Amino acid sequence: MTTKAEIRQLCEENNVGFIRLQFCDINGAMKNLCLPVSQLEKILDNQIMLDGSSIKGFRSIETSDMYFYPDFNTFKILPWCERDGENVARIICDIHNADGTPFEGCPRCNLKRMLERAEKLGYKMNVGPEAEFFIFELDEEGRPTIIPHDNAGYYDAAPNDMAEDIRRDIVSALQEMDFEIEAAHHEASDGQHEIDFKYADALTAADNIITFKYAVKSIANMYGVHATFMPKPIYGINGSGMHCNLSIFKDGQNIFYAPDELYQLSKEAIYSIGGVLKHVSAFTAVTNPIVNSYKRIVPGFEAPVYLAWSLANRSALIRVPAKRGVATRIELRSPDPSCNPYLAMAVILGAILDGIENKITPPEEVKENIYEMTRKELKQAGIKSLPGTLYEAVELMKKDDVVKDSLGEHIVNEFMTSKAIEWDKYRTYVTQWELDNYLGNY
Repeated sequence: MTTKAEIRQLCEENNVGFIRLQFCDINGAMKNLCLPVSQLEKILDNQIMLDGSSIKGFRSIETSDMYFYPDFNTFKILPWCERDGENVARIICDIHNADGTPFEGCPRCNLKRMLERAEKLGYKMNVGPEAEFFIFELDEEGRPTIIPHDNAGYYDAAPNDMAEDIRRDIVSALQEMDFEIEAAHHEASDGQHEIDFKYADALTAADNIITFKYAVKSIANMYGVHATFMPKPIYGINGSGMHCNLSIFKDGQNIFYAPDELYQLSKEAIYSIGGVLKHVSAFTAVTNPIVNSYKRIVPGFEAPVYLAWSLANRSALIRVPAKRGVATRIELRSPDPSCNPYLAMAVILGAILDGIENKITPPEEVKENIYEMTRKELKQAGIKSLPGTLYEAVELMKKDDVVKDSLGEHIVNEFMTSKAIEWDKYRTYVTQWELDNYLGNY
């Protein structure tokens, strides 16, 4: 545990001039308040205030006084922000009410609430995320385009892969921030990339996702290009996902591993698969939270669409990678990197706990390539699909008490209101596709 004294020492030793207090709004957008290091004591004593009425999904104007409660363990120097020998640090914060209680609408506080529930049962959820992203060119005015930075493919090398230096600098920066990087490579689509880092407990994993996205976008910008975690920026090619590798530990042991059971999977692992499959359609509104998310999860582009599980079959929504022992895990393949990771971890954990507590048994493993099955074959096998639009996903979320309880009333109400507005704007917007196909014909 990092102490106040250690933070003071780190600021002095690293010539820190500014500290950014970081947090997330309900949509997962990183926000921050930047303060000179002269305000360090007020920061450490939770004395810095926030106007909650200005943040999406937080407070109304008449109850807007809130406070930053920094998590000292998240203090890090931002390697790409050094200037003239002076450094910038960040601390990730929880948002608390004026009376000092955790704000029920703070996504990070809500995840901690769910983790406390799991801890009472002796459980700790570990998550290994795999967030993909695109790198695009900027136009002459510095605005993002959808022109890929390169035309390379899966695992390609330079000179076809033109982002090797960008990825190298991203990896170096993350390693300076104590990330353990496991792999970095070009993905399947033009201009698409992936950097994988080691699993962590759910709260740390969510913090890491936010930090990762911040680092990727910041360093790409320094190269004069734009990095985006938009799920499906280009029609006709694969989109970007954020596969989540999930495991449950108890007393320091991975309880998903059972060497004497079928597949070497414990009952808890099987029940977790059952819980996720039961609730995934309802929590898809959270793990795939924007209109564009549903342009990715369609058949034909390697995205998981069908509610099934398998040991090795990547056409299933959930697969169980081959490694066993401490590495035993289930891989949920549907989330995308536009999600708020704190909310996503909360609903996934809620589904897993429901599965374990109520011993929800999943259907049989699907070994066939689901992508090649006909509609008739899918129906005969009882394999359903994820919701096809944001509207459909939110409607399913409204009916699922486990998902709603995993978020709490405040977040559910604010989230649904936000998504209703987003869907209505999209529904009524006249797109270029409509103009191209209808304007001259009708």
